[in-house]
Amino acid sequence: MGMFTSFDINASGLTAQRYRMDIISENVANANTTRTKDGTPYVRKVVTFAEKDKQTAFSRVLNKKMDNYSGTGVKVSGVYKDTDTPMNMVYDPSHPDADENGYVHYPNVNIITEMTNLIDASRSYEANATAFTASKQIALKGLDLGK
Repeated sequence: MGMFTSFDINASGLTAQRYRMDIISENVANANTTRTKDGTPYVRKVVTFAEKDKQTAFSRVLNKKMDNYSGTGVKVSGVYKDTDTPMNMVYDPSHPDADENGYVHYPNVNIITEMTNLIDASRSYEANATAFTASKQIALKGLDLGK
């Protein structure tokens, strides 16, 4: 593990959590969007993460034993639409997007859930920033010892 590997790992965590906060903000901004470009209500988006893997197939074979001990960071593996959570149906026959029964299909965005996820993402971001600062201080201390 190189000296700057911890910086890469922490930076990838910072980037991933920032992207997660962007998607959560998009969900909150569209919490009342009943019609998108395709004519359907907005559907909540969820971010998934995976371990970042920078190694090629050849180096993975050579370093198979070391793979269990070295971290490479995190990456956003995808953003998918939450189709499991049902849409909110509100009776409002005067709404332009109401169906024939007078119900409006609102997005499946729950503001409380989104705010909880936003707090979680911001705490994770803070933890990565703190770890980055600690790694930087350790590297600086190592350079000071080399004087």
